[in-house]
Formats: sequence, C-alpha cells, structure tokens
Amino acid sequence: MICSIDTNSGFCFGVTSAIEKAEQELQHGPLCCLGDIVHNGQECARLEQLGLRTIDYDDLRTLHRARVLLRAHGEPPSTYWIARQRGLEIIDATCPVVKKLQDRIRVCYEQHRADEAQPPQIVIYGQRGHAEVIGLEGQTNNTAIVIESVDEIDRLDFSRPIYLFSQTTKSVEGFKSLVEAIKARRSSLRHNDMTSLQEENGAPFEYHDTICRNVANRVARLQDFARSQDLVIFVGGKKSSNARVLYNKCKEANPNTIFISSPDELADQLPQLDIEKTNPDYRVGICGATSTPTWLMEACKALLT
Repeated sequence: MICSIDTNSGFCFGVTSAIEKAEQELQHGPLCCLGDIVHNGQECARLEQLGLRTIDYDDLRTLHRARVLLRAHGEPPSTYWIARQRGLEIIDATCPVVKKLQDRIRVCYEQHRADEAQPPQIVIYGQRGHAEVIGLEGQTNNTAIVIESVDEIDRLDFSRPIYLFSQTTKSVEGFKSLVEAIKARRSSLRHNDMTSLQEENGAPFEYHDTICRNVANRVARLQDFARSQDLVIFVGGKKSSNARVLYNKCKEANPNTIFISSPDELADQLPQLDIEKTNPDYRVGICGATSTPTWLMEACKALLT
C-alpha cells in the first residue's frame, strides 16, 4: 500500500498567517480570538491549550482592555467601533485578499450610495451568515444583497444598477453562471421594451471576480489527486463550508472518498474500509480543506502506515 498526503491541501495563506500571528501574540500574554480562528475543532483545541480564548460578540461587548485577534475572515466596521469603545487592543489578522475586497466594496458603496435617482444594488455572491460575508455586508452599512445561487436572482431589481462581487472562497464556475444569468435576464427585459435597463440610460451591470485564485485553483489539483488514488480520505472540520465543497469535488472525481474530522473518526471507520495493505500498488490519498492543518493529515497517515 502507498499512502500519500496531497501537497496542495492544508491551510491557505490567510489562515496560516492568522495562526502564526496568534502563536506569536500568545508569547506576550493572554489573547482572545473573536470566533473560531479556523473552522477546525482540533486546531482550535491546540491553540486553546496554548492560551487562546475564543469569544463571541456578546463577550466582546463586556471585555475591557483585553487583546483581541480578528481572524482571517475579516470583520465589519461595527466590530472595530465596539473595540474602540471598550478600550481593546486589536490584532488584525484579516486575510489580505479579504481586506482588499472589503475596501473595494466600501469604495463602491461610497461612490454610488448618494444616487437617489437610481439607488445602486451591491450584490455579494456568497453564503449568508458566513463570517467573511458578514464583514463584507458591513462595508455597505448592511444594505448589500447576498445571493447564494442563480435561483435567487429574482431578488434583484433589474431596473437599478447592479454591482456584483464574490466571497473569496466561492467557486469560479458558480460566479460565472450567476453573471450569465443576470445578463440573460437583463437582455430578456430589454427585449420587452424596458428601455430603462439600457446601460446608456444609467442602469449598469458591473461584476468583479473577487475569488481567491489560491483557493479556487485547488479544485482541479485536488480532483487530479483524487483520481490517482484507490481510496481518498478527506480531512475537514464539520463547521467548514470550504471543507464540504472540496469533499464533494473529491467525491465527484473518486466515489471511493470518505469524510472525517479527526484521526479518532478514521480509527473508528478502519474496520469497515477495505484497504488492501498487502497490495504494493494500492493507493490511499489523504487530503483536506483550506482549514485543515497539515499535522492533522499526518496523524491520519500515521494510523495507516
């Protein structure tokens, strides 16, 4: 049996940077993190053993003169306002890609919000309630419209300007499908003599592909890896939407794929797995999400070898 770990799996740059910042700051004293620093229970537990305290927004409003780390997902402006009011020291670990997107959405909102004749619609292709999306909505004073799929475009007013952005971890294919669906709907309405939709008459449709390519490009590589294996063990956190998406992509490429969150879960499933350990050509591949630590995948490998 050959057991290997996908070299393209594991923490993305933003998560790696946030965790390294947390480890550095913990050397200087107590540190709180607003929300799970990463959607992986085992990694959160490891950092808690080092002294990291995970807090929620209710806790934030009662803290005073504490140090608070903001995770890679980013936060809305209201979080910074609360921190200033409470005299908190903010250690900002927002991913640079997310930070750039926040800035772009805020600038777009500021440029167009005063247009009373044609109030703009800032649209975010993303998962409602996701930490990153909450931070993006905050850049528009929570007026942005969050669209999760093409099926929801009826929520848009096609007689008004549309400025479309994307959560950084969404799929490129999904974003392209949404763009084409909006274009098709606008074209259909124009053909029905709704001349107010014509761009020259002041109702533009602007779309900005703000998907992180370091994350998006993982899908093709992950599927190539999955196809080369007899069995795929996908390691991911149960809270991670990215893990669920990537797991499904793995399973598309190789139906013999299982999802686990910990070595203990793998140990429980081993008796049911038909692993041909004595076959030198049998290949078992271990991979994970952008929120999966390498040490966790290595621990799973150790169970098999």
